[in-house]
Amino acid sequence: MLRISHIDHLNFFVKNLDESVKFYCKVFGLEEKESGTATYGPYKIIGRDKVHLCIYEKPDLNIGEGVNHFGFNISNFDEILAHCKKENIPHYEYNWEKSRSVYIEDPNGYEIELSEIQGGGL
Repeated sequence: MLRISHIDHLNFFVKNLDESVKFYCKVFGLEEKESGTATYGPYKIIGRDKVHLCIYEKPDLNIGEGVNHFGFNISNFDEILAHCKKENIPHYEYNWEKSRSVYIEDPNGYEIELSEIQGGGL
């Protein structure tokens, strides 16, 4: 059996590469690590610490075909909530039994869950 220690990175398509990089860097403080062109087209890898996203541009992307949302555990939950309000980032809050979550949407329509407690306390 494989022993998974953590998710290494997310690799996904976006409609507009530059707009998406700007969003993820602004909201999450990620930095551009690499850019280029590969089999799928233009891409950028952005990240920091243990979070890395590899995003490919696909202008005709149709969201909602397989991925419902992806989530990040946030160590400064109250600060990110205040940041969303200050920056007018559309969001909604949800109180789970053991944790709170804030849901936001990136420029492509991907829903992102920001959780207070890793795995919702499971």
